[in-house]
Amino acid sequence: MVSRKDSNQARLKRHKRVRAKISGTPDRPRLCVYRSLAHISAQLIDDVNGVTITSASTYEKDFNEYGGNQEAAKKVGKIIAERALDKGLKTIVFDRGGYVYTGRVKALADGAREGGLEF
Repeated sequence: MVSRKDSNQARLKRHKRVRAKISGTPDRPRLCVYRSLAHISAQLIDDVNGVTITSASTYEKDFNEYGGNQEAAKKVGKIIAERALDKGLKTIVFDRGGYVYTGRVKALADGAREGGLEF
């Protein structure tokens, strides 16, 4: 019998590997991405103090469009960049969360760069 690999288990394994190498600080927080089939969300996290600085998501009330496409991901990237700049943060560390850097994850990163974040 052929057993199918659990893709989320493999993603979590990759995520652990990435997290072993990068960490967010108060000066340079970590931009963490979570992607589901219908939504995408991003958080700026300070790992030293263990706090979330700000977040943006397609789950939010004022986000009215479909959240599972690249346009929505780019808008979330621009929103998180705007909120980070309001808090006085310009440079970040990008954490792709174990996802492949293509499609919606790349669109979110491009939106954040267009919004003024550097990474």
